[in-house]
Amino acid sequence: MTILNNKDEMIMTLVHYFVTEENYTPINVQGARNEIWLENLDGPYKIVRINSKYIHNNEQLDMDLFKMHFVIKQIKKKTLSFKMNVLNICLDIGNAVNLQDNDKLINTVNIKDINDVRKNKIISNFFPKIKTSSLKKTDNLEKVINVTEDINRKTEKENSKYEEIFRPKKIVVTKIIMLICIIMYIISLFISNNFSEALIILGANQKNLVLKGEIYRLITCAFLHGSLIHLLVNMYSLWIIGSQVETYVGKIKFLIIYLLSAIMGSTFSLIFIGNSISIGASGAIFGLMGCLLYFGYHYRLYLSSALTNQIIPIIVLNLVFGFMMTGIDNAAHIGGLIGGYLSTMIVGLKYKSGKSEAINGLIVYILLIAFLAYALIKLV
Repeated sequence: MTILNNKDEMIMTLVHYFVTEENYTPINVQGARNEIWLENLDGPYKIVRINSKYIHNNEQLDMDLFKMHFVIKQIKKKTLSFKMNVLNICLDIGNAVNLQDNDKLINTVNIKDINDVRKNKIISNFFPKIKTSSLKKTDNLEKVINVTEDINRKTEKENSKYEEIFRPKKIVVTKIIMLICIIMYIISLFISNNFSEALIILGANQKNLVLKGEIYRLITCAFLHGSLIHLLVNMYSLWIIGSQVETYVGKIKFLIIYLLSAIMGSTFSLIFIGNSISIGASGAIFGLMGCLLYFGYHYRLYLSSALTNQIIPIIVLNLVFGFMMTGIDNAAHIGGLIGGYLSTMIVGLKYKSGKSEAINGLIVYILLIAFLAYALIKLV
């Protein structure tokens, strides 16, 4: 027969609640003994730590908090978090310990039994479901079995979500866009003896024409290219980045992000290029980078290294390269990057985004387009 002492039972009860009811995930903290760390970057507390070590005086509590700050610093670095509030649940604090002068980032509470959990104002205010949750005592062996099974089911359910997001999928929309770009380039070679005139006919972005009402050019220009090298470089970039984005967000959302990024990039371009024509898929491709930036941040527990070592450096490098070289429409790149980030907010990420984010993204996108349109008219 399995026998649990009061601390073990409290740990099991609390871990069960936070994992199954509040979507926290246990994290491995090197060197941690008699303590469990739980993480939910969308929770009211990003970190919940359950500590069963005996703390008998204020000096020991200060030392414990000092060690916690070191661990929190590592977690913040891993998750790219600027702020990280922590709930520190202690199960064995001596009567001489003063908890009134709590750390600003770490809220320490003293819990002795299940009744203390519901009575504690900090826990019940931030986790109101705990008031009605089944935190009851049962037979020790039954509790171990039930809690273990519940946590395993919850973990399997969460893992299945991430497997759905990250598993390889058939790439369709990216290939179609690439095919359209290739066809349009071939057409541009034969439609007129003057290549620039051919690009204008096919829908290149040009300020005077857009102001006359040919708004479609904000999109059509993203399917035109000025040379074979221009086409090959953009198609290679589109295949590498587009196939990832299409896998992560799905075909319909990918297409919306691509088109909205193209529109934002083209609008930015009109402000800075004067009366020159602007063409190329690079603005929309930067929008896909903006999408990866948004996606990588929300899935940073899985992509933190890729976000800091690949996505962000590639974006910065391409922008710097664009400023150093002549003939590159960096305004379209910056606009596309912003448009991609905002359009990803609008369409949302499965299992991560809510309606409020979508509404905020849509409002900001519309306001930015309206401001750029107003500025464009005033510059004429």
